[in-house]
Amino acid sequence: MLLKPGTISPLLPLLLLFLANVSAQHINKVVANLDGESHQIAIKQEFTYVNSSESTLTHLYFNDWNNAYANNTTPLSKHFGEDFDRSLHLAKNRERGFTIIKTIVDKNYLGLEWERTKGQDIIKIALSEPLEPGQSVTLFFTYTLQLPDDKFTKYGYAADGSYYLKDWYLSPAVFDGEWKLYSNKGLEDLYTGVADTEVQIKFPTGLYPASNFGTKRFTNFSVGQEAFFVGNNRKNCTIILTPEKVFTKHVTPSLTVTTDLEAARYDEIRQGISITTVAEFLQAYLGEYPHDNLLVSNIAYNKNPLYGLNQLPSFIRPYEERFQFEMMFLKTALNAYLRETLYFDRRKERWVNDAIANYLAIKYVEQYYPDQRLIGKLSNIWGVRGFHLAKMDFNEQYNLLQMLPSRSNIDQALSTSNDSLTILNQRIANPYKAGLGLSYLADFLGTERVDSTIIDFYKVHQLQPKTKVADFKQVLQQCSDTEIDWFFDEYVSTRKKIDFKIKKLKKTEDAITFTLKNKRGTNVPISLFGLRNDTVISKYWLTDIDSTKTVTIPRNGEDRLVLNYDQKIPEFNQRDNWKTLDGFLASNKKLKFTFFRDTEDPYYNQVFYVPIANFNIYDGITPGLRLYNKTFLERPFTFDVNPQYSFLERTIVGGASARYRKYHEKGSLFVSNYSIRGGTSHFQTNSRFSTLTPSISFGWRPKDLRSNKRQFLLLRHRNVFRNIDETVLNDNTIDLDLENNPDYSVFNARFSSVDNSLIDFKSSSVDFQHSSEFTKLSMQLEYRKLYESNRQLNLRFYAGKFLRNDTNSDFFSFALDRPTDYMFDLGYLGRSEESGLVSQQIIIAEGGFKSQFEDQFGSDWIATTNASFNIWRWMELYGDIGFIGDKGESARFVYDSGVRLNLVTDYFELYFPVYSNNGWEIAQPDYLERVRFIVTISPKTLTGLFTRRWF
Repeated sequence: MLLKPGTISPLLPLLLLFLANVSAQHINKVVANLDGESHQIAIKQEFTYVNSSESTLTHLYFNDWNNAYANNTTPLSKHFGEDFDRSLHLAKNRERGFTIIKTIVDKNYLGLEWERTKGQDIIKIALSEPLEPGQSVTLFFTYTLQLPDDKFTKYGYAADGSYYLKDWYLSPAVFDGEWKLYSNKGLEDLYTGVADTEVQIKFPTGLYPASNFGTKRFTNFSVGQEAFFVGNNRKNCTIILTPEKVFTKHVTPSLTVTTDLEAARYDEIRQGISITTVAEFLQAYLGEYPHDNLLVSNIAYNKNPLYGLNQLPSFIRPYEERFQFEMMFLKTALNAYLRETLYFDRRKERWVNDAIANYLAIKYVEQYYPDQRLIGKLSNIWGVRGFHLAKMDFNEQYNLLQMLPSRSNIDQALSTSNDSLTILNQRIANPYKAGLGLSYLADFLGTERVDSTIIDFYKVHQLQPKTKVADFKQVLQQCSDTEIDWFFDEYVSTRKKIDFKIKKLKKTEDAITFTLKNKRGTNVPISLFGLRNDTVISKYWLTDIDSTKTVTIPRNGEDRLVLNYDQKIPEFNQRDNWKTLDGFLASNKKLKFTFFRDTEDPYYNQVFYVPIANFNIYDGITPGLRLYNKTFLERPFTFDVNPQYSFLERTIVGGASARYRKYHEKGSLFVSNYSIRGGTSHFQTNSRFSTLTPSISFGWRPKDLRSNKRQFLLLRHRNVFRNIDETVLNDNTIDLDLENNPDYSVFNARFSSVDNSLIDFKSSSVDFQHSSEFTKLSMQLEYRKLYESNRQLNLRFYAGKFLRNDTNSDFFSFALDRPTDYMFDLGYLGRSEESGLVSQQIIIAEGGFKSQFEDQFGSDWIATTNASFNIWRWMELYGDIGFIGDKGESARFVYDSGVRLNLVTDYFELYFPVYSNNGWEIAQPDYLERVRFIVTISPKTLTGLFTRRWF
């Protein structure tokens, strides 16, 4: 039976009887006094804990999340470090937050023993006597909160004098047969017991309060103010204090809202109309909000914004003001609405709230803005409207963004614990995938049925203390007339991909028979559409396809069959989803050339082109055209052709590559790459080098995707071909055998392991090279340690040995400084220069020395150590020592030292030598010629600096 939104299912009384969980409520009374000068809150708290479990308790656990800011060893600080955010690790003491607990006593004023758990933000309290099931105990806490600077998580005090208090006072951990002890990791997922709470807080004059609780009274004193907030069946009281009155109260027929969200060029009257529209929508699709007030704050929005929109400069407004304001308000209100009423374990089962919130956001756009484009008004601009991105509907962003980690093999199951998700998955991909999943289920079961089921679930489980995913599943199953285990077992609980393909199509006058292949083995329903002239004339749901299945459907004039035509299903690859009934040639996709990269259009073979330019001193600026097929999403096979013109050499340079990448979803081996690359450029005036390199590489990673540990094995065969000018042959002092042996090949095997941690960076590699003239083995170890004082220690060790060396020059020898780079791997601006500015470029490789030595090569072995330590911000002292040896000669001991300006590690650095084997270099007349620099101009490399924390 299908129901309209807002109607009550006939199953509701049974569900209420079966699922209602009536238990005595905790009672919480908080009296707080905020000192505006010290940013401290003195608290006296009376908490009555009711044991609603079937176990006898001898200890209680309370969350003290304010103490998560106390030092750099807390789970919060470590979580920040994993995301390459060192703000909390390097915080000054005055910026940190902590809790000073003075006393904990029971109703008999007997002091209770307590201790902090390992995470430091949960306290364990020993009861004076066991607490039996159904009994209660009253505890009295006296403690002081030192609030942190809000620059870390927006919690605490701000520079403008405002305060954001959320999850601030002591609250009980949940016991459901075992204690749920979750440390604060900045994820907005406190799991605490439900209580009837009163908060009485005093704060300085000149601050205006706003709260998610109802305001019982508000009083002004000569020396301050006092507010009394009340909330029944609530988790925690959020209080925002601002020096200006920015919050307004909107009383709509269905909901009372307190908000400070606003939009430029959208006046308060129209904002009120939009808020009423959203409130009516929430009531229609969820039901009555059980509390007096819904807090929708700008802080909450900024923590979970409309990604993409929030990245644009303020002067770029792709959307109409009404749409932009309503989407901001809707997203923030939905999250607050569900968080304040459905009490899931958000650390372990957050995805249900995400699913409902994003499903309703999708419905809102479908209902009120069905023609809204993804990039809004920008889609009408000349030069932009031809892109597939410009033609995408607003709701298509959900599939696009959740597919980004999926195509890169860094997606995670919806059931993954919230603190185990990468930033991209935690903030964007998984919430979007959850919403898409519910849309997928609604398309399969019927939209009205799922809508009414959500209403039933909300009515039954709102304010229930321990709502579970199993409860949501049970309600869905009760309202379904078909099996939906696939949704929970395949879509939610695994990271399996959905991917189908039509094969072996046969047609008669009355029927169409085809074979459907499940390419990934994920046994979920798939939709099939019949089209005629791009108009849908038939639709079918096909189920139970674990491998292949032959299907026959009646023929109704279709000229094309398309799987997942409306893209309701988050399918991994839609490029092979269609079959034409008009013959083989009609099945071929048209070739589409597009300026710059675009989103993936499954109905075209896309080739992108973009102008490029590189630089080295031999070719000068080399403009060219890059042709490639890589869209915003990863794809298995990519090619890249970039012919360029060298103005100095007046000839064609550039390169081309083709790569097939295979991602593995099971085991530690996560990627295999098979590629061939070729390129040509100049290494000296009128002297060209060309390379051709087939390669295979493999990558391993731990099961925990938040870990920055990776291992790689590279196998490649580097073929180098050189055409050399006669003047270079006459003047060359590096390679004495260029004329007779200009070309060479080197087999290279390299294994590397890296733990790219912000605090403790570790990497190691072993490199083996073999050619007709030599065989060599080398290793490199690197370690970086960031201390609490913002001092960083950098250590690097390099050692290499020739197993065989039949060369008669130093072209393949180990180098202390500026290797010859015979593999042409390093980004030299002038690789053959021995003087001038570009000769001062340094790339830390092999010996890694910064001073330049007349005899810097070793034809037998090398062992060096490089170290640096910062003395003030980005200013460091460095030192290098080592030994280097030639065949049949004694080893030479070498050293240097100086000052390093580490402006951006590995990207932009300056080295000023002071003392070395050359003596006091700083006193030499040609000192400026001895200064070295590192510079990175590759856009791809620079992009990695800013995207690493998301991936």
